[in-house]
Amino acid sequence: MNLIVKLLVIAIVSITVLGCNDQQQSAFEPKVVYQSDDLVVTQITENAYQHVSYLQTNDFGKVPCNGLIVRDNNEVIIFDTPTNDKSSETLIKWIKETLHCKINAIVPTHFHNDCLGGLKAFEDNGVPSYSYFKTVELAKENDLVVPQNSFTDSLTLKVGNQKVMAKYFGEGHTIDNVIGYFPAENIMFGGCLIKESDATKGYLGDANIEEWSNTVEKVKEAYPQVKIIIPGHGAYGNQQLLDYTIQLFRNK
Repeated sequence: MNLIVKLLVIAIVSITVLGCNDQQQSAFEPKVVYQSDDLVVTQITENAYQHVSYLQTNDFGKVPCNGLIVRDNNEVIIFDTPTNDKSSETLIKWIKETLHCKINAIVPTHFHNDCLGGLKAFEDNGVPSYSYFKTVELAKENDLVVPQNSFTDSLTLKVGNQKVMAKYFGEGHTIDNVIGYFPAENIMFGGCLIKESDATKGYLGDANIEEWSNTVEKVKEAYPQVKIIIPGHGAYGNQQLLDYTIQLFRNK
């Protein structure tokens, strides 16, 4: 009987500890951990950070542009560079000196400057770059810095003991837009394929409006467990960003 009681006590304690851990993760308070005129880094979970840099445009003025940093065991992988080499150098220095992490890879999610405008800084610092093969082709066609490695459908990389993925689902904002996913914390980097709540359609110069909603439907189906989604511009949110984007481009 004593053995049974002990086992019950152990089970109850284990459940309580796990429950407390879940509450701590869900109760994480996002906080700005670096801020300058050109770059802002916000920690949004224990091991994920949003970086924001700025792009001066003719049609939309000074536009804040998002990227994602994910971390495990003193290693990070980054989705999208800041918009220029100066801000990228700042981000690289902050990661090395403040997070004390090695940068395993940079993954631009499409060929526009808000995704790979600072790619040269990463290459100068010996950081390997990976992109969808069409992003590589478009970078070459537009005389941009070209990512070093390409993939045809999906990519899986290691960061510490965790996996990070990038995957192509179809055309939308551009013909080459991919999404990034960090399964350990159910975080998606939607890039410019995904819109923030109440956003307009934005720049459509390279878009496929006819397919945009269909592509995001595929993303939604593939990641039903996603908790946090970071769009290419604006505030991050949850699965409602997928629904908002789908409806936005269905209403033509």
